[in-house]
Amino acid sequence: MTAPASAPGKTPELLLEVRGLLSQFGERVIHENLDLELERGEVLGVVGGSGSGKTVLLNSIIGLKEPEGGTVSVLGYDRATMTAAQEADIERRTGILFQQGALFSALSVIENVASPLVEHTSLPKDVIRELAEMKIAMVGLKPESHHLKPAELSGGMRKRVGLARALALDPELLFLDEPTAGLDPIGAGAFDELIRRLSDDLGLTVFMITHDLDSLYAITDKVAVVADKRIVAKATVQELERSDHPWIREYFLGPRGRAADKAA
Repeated sequence: MTAPASAPGKTPELLLEVRGLLSQFGERVIHENLDLELERGEVLGVVGGSGSGKTVLLNSIIGLKEPEGGTVSVLGYDRATMTAAQEADIERRTGILFQQGALFSALSVIENVASPLVEHTSLPKDVIRELAEMKIAMVGLKPESHHLKPAELSGGMRKRVGLARALALDPELLFLDEPTAGLDPIGAGAFDELIRRLSDDLGLTVFMITHDLDSLYAITDKVAVVADKRIVAKATVQELERSDHPWIREYFLGPRGRAADKAA
């Protein structure tokens, strides 16, 4: 994929801007002076070693963790100074798929997908149900799944339900936390295809944490690498294959890296 080019002379619209982020737990510093931007229409993969703070970064962006320093702006709103109305606006314009789906165990599939519409709109019940059915179909699930509970679903189905719920309010910005984790290669490939199709069809801007090299090659415009407590590179996978940074070289050129296969 290629990120949409901005019009000549036009400054790209940033839906996400992180400046000088400082994250720590007690004396342990996770991020220091971390900067990151995400342009409208961009599909960004975020990678890093275990303990590099990818999830901490996501939580700082979506408001689950307050940074110890720096600024985080989402959709033009500074998280440190936003009003309740602005925070509600962010919730309506963003969607989040957590790694385990984070579905409500007591609710059916259709109730889970409808929950953001119930919370953030005053639409009639029949309209909410119709919209929820539409989102469920959009992610490739059949009507027979509507009344199932999360415990009755496979891992891949739970991911799709979580994605349908994340898309319920037609968000501009979608956050994905390890969307293919726990899926077999066929299921992961199908999920990649789904995300790519939806991002193209709906014009989504996507922030995706992943360890999956196949996902990076299949659907991202650029990849941001978290290492040394900051973003050490943000580039296409092809550019990262030529990086001199030790962790990036190991990731893309190591025994399981695609670049190593191409060089063989």
